[in-house]
Amino acid sequence: MSLIDVTRKFATKDVCLDYLEQLRWPNGLCCIKCGVTGEGRIAKFTTNETTRERYSKTKGKVVTVKVPSRRLYECKDCGYQFSVTTGTVFHDSHLPLEKWMMAIGLMLEAKKGMSALQVARHLGMSKKNYKSTWYLCHRIREAMIEAGLLLSGDVEADETFIGAQTRRRKRFARPITKPKDIVMGMIERGGRLKLMPIADTKARIMQSVLEENISEHVGTIYTDEHPIYIFALKSKFPGKHKMIVHKRAFAVGLTHTNTIESAFSLFKRGLRGSFHIVSKKHLPRYCDEFSYRFNRREKQPQMFEETVKRLLDAKPLPFKELTASGELSEPSIPASPGS
Repeated sequence: MSLIDVTRKFATKDVCLDYLEQLRWPNGLCCIKCGVTGEGRIAKFTTNETTRERYSKTKGKVVTVKVPSRRLYECKDCGYQFSVTTGTVFHDSHLPLEKWMMAIGLMLEAKKGMSALQVARHLGMSKKNYKSTWYLCHRIREAMIEAGLLLSGDVEADETFIGAQTRRRKRFARPITKPKDIVMGMIERGGRLKLMPIADTKARIMQSVLEENISEHVGTIYTDEHPIYIFALKSKFPGKHKMIVHKRAFAVGLTHTNTIESAFSLFKRGLRGSFHIVSKKHLPRYCDEFSYRFNRREKQPQMFEETVKRLLDAKPLPFKELTASGELSEPSIPASPGS
């Protein structure tokens, strides 16, 4: 769904709430606590916009804040009050639902990804709100995780290295070498893509990754001449492995890895051009984002609806959990529009 379609369709909060209710309760209103459904079993009422006083830790005094209007429901059986956003990622979000929809549309339509600062500019948010936008983007990426995806047909598999490069600060200085991150890629010819980081290119690691993501009913698995694939594929996929020796040719008939190389090219261009720097801790989410968008590249309207439904069903991602115990403790504002 293009950005202009998103802005036209989700122009007001009421329209967004109607859309979320239709996705969350396609068979009618349902109490999220006791599961009661049916006409007259759930009461509907709307609260008006009011103001209230609360203590602000940053300002050190009591301030007056606005409480927006809410569309609430109350179950007549258990008396529980709830809304369509209760228990979802949209609950207690300070960002309006209209901007949530715009952010989803922007991230799904950007073929090479979109940085948090670029999303903030499109949403009219200041640079001071970078953490909020960064958190918003990662919550949307969390809904793009596809667990249990098994590839079939003719599959190409390969690995690529991304990240820091060897540089010299001075002409005769000792080069600064940083370890690169390894991303394993598997793709069906004319079908789905799966990108995921791996710790090492050892046979036992690559074997487990290949066996967990490729169906046993696969036709043929095409790889390069790396000898690790011989050991990684011989136990579960005997007789289904073909290799292309790149020193001799890039393709011999149907034996090639050009499809996965093309997917790697798109992934790397997105990381370098849009995000610039991606930490190892959050790299799996970026891999899931590119795979999710690539697998639905010809179904944009359906992809938008599916993503919103995933956000309604997904468990909310706390900010402390997102930034805890990893290389990236807290997002800092980059000099250039990265993520």
